[in-house]
Formats: sequence, structure tokens, C-alpha cells
Amino acid sequence: MNTSMTNSARLLWAGLRALLVLTVVAGIVYPLVITVIAQGLFHGKANGSETEADGEVVGSLLIGQSYDLPLKEGQETPDPDLKWFQGRPANGLGTNSVNTRYELLLSGATNRSADDDEELVQWVKDAKAAVVKDNSVPGHTVDPSDVPADAVTSSGSGLDPHISPEYADIQVHRIAEKNGLSVERVQRLVDEHTESRTLGFIGEPRVNVLRLNIALEELVAES
Repeated sequence: MNTSMTNSARLLWAGLRALLVLTVVAGIVYPLVITVIAQGLFHGKANGSETEADGEVVGSLLIGQSYDLPLKEGQETPDPDLKWFQGRPANGLGTNSVNTRYELLLSGATNRSADDDEELVQWVKDAKAAVVKDNSVPGHTVDPSDVPADAVTSSGSGLDPHISPEYADIQVHRIAEKNGLSVERVQRLVDEHTESRTLGFIGEPRVNVLRLNIALEELVAES
């Protein structure tokens, strides 16, 4: 009986020591080491890729955000502020109960399919018409066939901070007109902020909307 109790006590003590060691190593030492490495080598990314303008944090390069006008009395959905480059639709078109207007706690698209969803098809048509209308200015009319898919659909997460170069390009004339800039200078700004495929073959060329709008603000200030 005594031998059995002694063995049990020894096993219990061994288990407690293992628990304590693993708690210290995996729960304290390892997180601290990873945090130090991340802060030392990847400080910006480790802190959410925050981006500053005029000394203030204006957003994250990893999360899309809206560029809207203040809500008018009686309005439920704000109008886009057309002096800025616009990102992808944030609410997946129509009603999206998972994520609306870049809410950061949740993400997700509508999971609707164009194969059997007439309402989605109509949403896309309406969104395309809005893109054509918003980006057509005197002397330049956007061809509906030039409107890319990312201009009228949200990303799978609903939080994509990038747009395609094609979507940025069709906004150039509107941005130039709204900000009193030349089309050539705004187009050059887009070209300068177009990122190529990662490692030359992963993903697609893209433009970070936040980074582009910060550069646009600086350009307007210089003009």
C-alpha cells in the first residue's frame, strides 16, 4: 500500500514538474522570443502594418476602408467621396449579414452564386452602372466593358485593401477632375503604386488603395 502511494506521489510530482516546465517554455519563453524577433525584424507588420499621414495613423495596409461623405439627414448609406480612389464594395453587394462596411470583427462575402441568383445579377448590373456614372466626366465616358470584376464585387473576406490596376485606371479621369490635376499626373501616380505579382508569379498585379490615396493627398497639397 505504501509502495503504491509512493509511486503515485512520485508520478504526480513528475507530472506537475513537466506541467510547470512546459508552461514556462511554451507559455512564457516562446511567446517572448517570438515577440522580440517580430518587433525587431518585422516591427511594422507585427503591429498591424499601420500607416501614418501627417503624423497620424490613418489605417492599415492590410485592411480595406471606406472613403465616404458624411451621412446626410435621413441617409442610411453614405455616398462615396469621389475625390478619393474607391476600393472594392465592402458589403458584398446588397445585404451581407456577416460583414458590412469593413467591420473588423467579422469578415466574409455573401456566398451568392450568379448561376441561380437573379438578385445578385441585378446587383452587379446596378453596381456597374454606378461605376460607369461615377467615373464618367466631361470629355471621357467609361465603357461598361472596361469595368473589372473587382469594381462590382467584394472579395472573399470583404476586407481586401487592394484593387486591380484596371479598376484604378478607370478612376483616373474622375480623380483628376475632382482634384484639379492632370490626367497624366494621376495616371503616373497609379502606375507608381501598382505592385507586381509576389515573387513574380504569385497573385495578380494590384494597387493598395490606402497607400494610393495618401500619395494623392500629398500630390494635391503640392499642386
